[in-house]
Amino acid sequence: MPSVQAIAEAIVAREGGFVNDPDDPGGATNFGVTIHTMRRLGLDLTGDGQVRVADVRRLRQAEAVRIFVEEYFRKPRIDWLPAPLQASVFDMSVNAGANGVKILQRLVTGMGFPCAVDGAIGPKTRRAVDAAFASAPQHLVDAYGIARRNYYYQLADRRAASRKYARRRDGGKGGWITRAEEFISKRYHLSDAQHRARVAAWG
Repeated sequence: MPSVQAIAEAIVAREGGFVNDPDDPGGATNFGVTIHTMRRLGLDLTGDGQVRVADVRRLRQAEAVRIFVEEYFRKPRIDWLPAPLQASVFDMSVNAGANGVKILQRLVTGMGFPCAVDGAIGPKTRRAVDAAFASAPQHLVDAYGIARRNYYYQLADRRAASRKYARRRDGGKGGWITRAEEFISKRYHLSDAQHRARVAAWG
């Protein structure tokens, strides 16, 4: 398994640089770190007493990696999960906050290993995930990745402004879907036709 540092560096590379998309609820973002995260951490990089878009622009790549490792891996205790799951849950937590863990909690509860769906990894979630992984060690990582992909599609079903992240302008798979499928075995990737059928109702 790659080190947490390597995983964080890959996430930063995947996220890219500064973006301020009005359709993105995360707001101004740089290397995947949102303005909301920077405000929560008090990262006033301009020294004017407030955290604004200018501070987001000033964020350096190395600092983004540090934030991800500390705030989205160590503090949420993703290292408590079975090693094969850590990269995907970490990546999803960066992209979707506590929903990354909630998706896993719903998945293992549905498998018969109940735990609270609260987005927090505590002893009960750890035991439930360990039991689920022991019951299906060859399948749980793929099952989680598929649940991620379903989460993105369902989010876009509900919020039209988010559809551009799940479907490209030419109708192909958008960034959200290709991102989820990076953590799914190729045999479970949707074909282009399957993807188009899934999003056909969006018009």
